[in-house]
Amino acid sequence: MTAQELLEYSHEPYRQELVDGILHEMEPPGAEHGVVAMRIGMLLAAHVIERGLGFAFASEIGFLLRSDPDTVRAPDAGFVSQARMDAVGATPAGYWPGPPDLAVEVVSPNDRRSQVEGKALDWLAAGTRAVVVLDPPLRTATVYRARDDIRILTEEEQLDLGDVVPGWSARVGDLFG
Repeated sequence: MTAQELLEYSHEPYRQELVDGILHEMEPPGAEHGVVAMRIGMLLAAHVIERGLGFAFASEIGFLLRSDPDTVRAPDAGFVSQARMDAVGATPAGYWPGPPDLAVEVVSPNDRRSQVEGKALDWLAAGTRAVVVLDPPLRTATVYRARDDIRILTEEEQLDLGDVVPGWSARVGDLFG
């Protein structure tokens, strides 16, 4: 399947991603996942909008990471800097060309750890500067900056992403409500 075919494809209620030309469908994630994704999305968006840093998003924006075969991933929340937006020009009608600066994934009850980690590493390989995996049952944030730079933060610790989203940080526990 190509990215264009995925853009025209709809198979409700499943969420879809394309990995190396192969369609991956996922069950709807559930309420806790949605609450956490919205919470980080709102906190991130408020900061980004107030400072004119670019755009923040919550859930399901497709990013075209690779072509031939195509890979389109959709994080639960994230950020693209104003400089990268300016380089692209107008907001594309289809998928964003390239990775976000920040991708946030929220672990769902039916996610396998290997899938979540693989997705985080895929974001990094495509050029994402930081990936945060939020695990609601454990109330942890795993921050991936490189394959050999992975750190697990507990709910009492500060998630500081100021090098990717200038000036932004949050206490991990606050991301879970």
